[in-house]
Amino acid sequence: MTKKLLFLLMAILSLSSFNLHAAEHYVVDTKGMHAFVTFKIKHLGYSWLEGRFNQFSGDFDYDESNSINNRVQINIDTASIDSNHAERDKHLRSERFFDTKKFPTATFVSTNWEDKGNGKAILKGKFTLRGITKDIIINVNKIGAGSDPWGGFRRGFEGETTLHLSDYKMKESAILGAVAEDVQIWLSIEGIRQ
Repeated sequence: MTKKLLFLLMAILSLSSFNLHAAEHYVVDTKGMHAFVTFKIKHLGYSWLEGRFNQFSGDFDYDESNSINNRVQINIDTASIDSNHAERDKHLRSERFFDTKKFPTATFVSTNWEDKGNGKAILKGKFTLRGITKDIIINVNKIGAGSDPWGGFRRGFEGETTLHLSDYKMKESAILGAVAEDVQIWLSIEGIRQ
């Protein structure tokens, strides 16, 4: 084997091993309830109404050295909406709002992760609700990462975005007025490394 061929093989192997550095894969810890999807919307312009979705699942890939490998997917059970009021939740599940019988799941699939430094990032993706898919942006903060007491490794983030009811053809949005058009979403996501 000539020196030139040997050098070429070594260069290819070193390049391959560099590119093989894969993102870490995490499953969102909803079983232990260490993750939350909550919302806040104005009620008639007089106060805030808050709630959450009790059932959702998801996973994410995270590569600290190369954000192009970062990926997030979240699936939300829309019928699990909980605003701490049974009659209101029944109304929210109806066809005038979430129409949970026809559209039982809302999904988010990321398309881009832009690292902004200091633990901040911009997460872009496709959000589907009521069968309608829109591009959304989530402002992300890295909370922390490390070993847990059960021998695993965890990583956590929080994210914020604002959705618009009319984008998803919620029929009550016009009745509730402009103050109820914007829904603030807050996510707290803690993942267990697989």
